[in-house]
Amino acid sequence: MMQITDSYKQRNSLFNAMNRFIGAVNNMDQTVMVPSLLRDVPIEEEQIETVRTASNGTATYFQDGDMYGYYVLLKSIRNDIEFGVFQGEERRKEKVEVTALDISSIESDDDDLEKQFHYHLNGLHTVLSKLTRKANTLTNRYKQEIGIRGCGL
Repeated sequence: MMQITDSYKQRNSLFNAMNRFIGAVNNMDQTVMVPSLLRDVPIEEEQIETVRTASNGTATYFQDGDMYGYYVLLKSIRNDIEFGVFQGEERRKEKVEVTALDISSIESDDDDLEKQFHYHLNGLHTVLSKLTRKANTLTNRYKQEIGIRGCGL
């Protein structure tokens, strides 16, 4: 009984969620031999996820509207997980700068660090699970596209 509980806990660990995501993206990367074929393949409506932005508006994950943008995003996230966030000039321009006001608000929230940790850990686990499913979906869609093209259509 203890082994079942331990195995369940391990299955839901952040480390395992990251490994599942990285494995799915690696599988996608090995399957997609010609990424440019994804350029004009539209994302199905059910595949579009919206997220809340800092201004409480909605933003779409995949602005380009094709599977190629999706492919590049998933590979980029995998690289960030494996090698750390690249702090080059391009990334610095994209990131929001931390102001003194932001720092003071972080310091005032130190009382609830455990609660914040669990909140963000839960969120990260959820996002990694969704991204894993999306990498698997892209892989399957690519296989379908190749199958259709292979039949001479």
